[in-house]
Amino acid sequence: MKRSAKDLFQIFAAFFKIGAFTFGGGYAMIPLIQKEAVENHGWISDDDILEILAIAESTPGPIAINSATFVGYRAAGVLGSVLATLGVVLPSFVIILCLSFVLRQFQELEAVRYAFNGIRAGVLALLCKSLWTLYKKSPKGWPAYVVMAGSFVLTAFFDINVLFVIIGCAVFGLVTSRYLERRGSK
Repeated sequence: MKRSAKDLFQIFAAFFKIGAFTFGGGYAMIPLIQKEAVENHGWISDDDILEILAIAESTPGPIAINSATFVGYRAAGVLGSVLATLGVVLPSFVIILCLSFVLRQFQELEAVRYAFNGIRAGVLALLCKSLWTLYKKSPKGWPAYVVMAGSFVLTAFFDINVLFVIIGCAVFGLVTSRYLERRGSK
């Protein structure tokens, strides 16, 4: 998959912008990744973003970096994945490096504490928006509701490792789909 230098720069610039202007980690970046990759540039479809998010969540590493890598690969192959990953990581690296020196000097100031409280509230709103968007685009029916509720209960109340929950969801999905196939063929 050969892309022009302009296309490759657009991939890097889009993910650099996402990495530079999103607070709150990977889940807060999901709506911006969807907007850039699907709506603004058409690199992938809405269905692709759901698949990429499922894979990104299931593979080791931060979801934003994994998502950027997969979107970049779909858009422009290996070079696209490298540039998207670099674009999403570079701003955070530079910002954290600079802030680590500055925050030591100002961490006790009340204005700094209030600013971070405001940022946390904004991140919560972005997470709720991501949840709602994913819910609207996810398959509906009793298997999906069982997986959603079960995953939430296991991780929120029983502190079960997310890896085991993901594996359990995959097994549940396989068993359920086999059951529904057999039931449908009778």
